[in-house]
Amino acid sequence: MIQLDLHDTRPIYEQIKEKTKDLIIKGILTENQKIPSVREAASFLAINPNTIQKAYKELENEGYLYSIRSKGYFVSSVDKVLKEKKISDLNRKLDEVLNELTILKADKKEVTAIIKKYYKEDDVND
Repeated sequence: MIQLDLHDTRPIYEQIKEKTKDLIIKGILTENQKIPSVREAASFLAINPNTIQKAYKELENEGYLYSIRSKGYFVSSVDKVLKEKKISDLNRKLDEVLNELTILKADKKEVTAIIKKYYKEDDVND
């Protein structure tokens, strides 16, 4: 399931939301799969159920989850359109971050090393 990073500066509900999205996009959580109830997740993570509820509601609003009254939350279909929209949004954010790093004259090798880490490539052309 999800592990929280207590050193992360983001609110806990955002960590839960992002990690759940990641599990859905990677296909670890599959379409129509029931996810842990708010109470189960709160108990497992030892946090307030309202925190889980907030994360689940936002995931539902974004289309990653759907709920059935008295049954719980389930994984929505992550179709090609949703995935393409997410990729487009993330590319826009990455462009903004890279632009700011350029303005601040961040070291190109350091920035390239970060990208390389995520793509696990041996060589990144300059």
